[in-house]
Formats: sequence, C-alpha cells, structure tokens
Amino acid sequence: MLARLRALARRLGADLLALSLAARDPRTPWPARALALLVLAYALSPIDLIPDPIPVLGQLDDLIIVPAGLWLALRLIPTEVLADARARAAAQPARLARSGWGLVLMLGLYALAAWLVWRGWAGH
Repeated sequence: MLARLRALARRLGADLLALSLAARDPRTPWPARALALLVLAYALSPIDLIPDPIPVLGQLDDLIIVPAGLWLALRLIPTEVLADARARAAAQPARLARSGWGLVLMLGLYALAAWLVWRGWAGH
C-alpha cells in the first residue's frame, strides 16, 4: 500500500512538471494554459484552501483538488504537446519548488472570496 502511494506521488510530481512545461508551450490553447497555471499555483502555493493542520480535511483538499485539476488540465492540452512535455520532464527530472507567484495568486483568490462574502453580507 505504501509503495503504491509513493508511486502515485512520483507520478503526480512528474505530471505537474509536465503540466508546467506544457503551459509554457505556445501550442497550448489559452484555456488549458490558464487552468494549468491555476492548478500549478494551487499545488505549489505554500498555503492551501483548507489548512493542513485541520485533521483529515486539510489533507483531503490536496488529495482531491490537485489531482482533479491536474486531470482536467491534462485533458485540455493537445496530445502532441503533452507527449513532448512528458518527454522533456522525463529527460530532466526536477522537482517543482514552492511558488511565490502561487502564494500571491492564492492570497488574491482568498481576498476576492472575502470581498464577495463581505459584499453579500453588507448588502443585506
């Protein structure tokens, strides 16, 4: 069981690296590129939608949101672009580092959500 989870984590990391490379490819359509950047920002951001210290829920968002977003983003990327990105990722295995831009994006999304909630409450 533990070996399967480690293999899945390695595959997820490889797919995130391939997604990062495919998002920079000019052949990738803009909707796929935008979703890819959102998924990468969330996956690499040092903050999560639900903080990890919250038991169970803190890990569930990483186990659901990242793989679901990754699955959808990979489906939107043209097959030949994805194949090239996976080949480049396999040739240069590297880890993706935490992203300052991901942090900024996630903080911006939190601020937008807080503003929308406040606006909704203030309007009533």
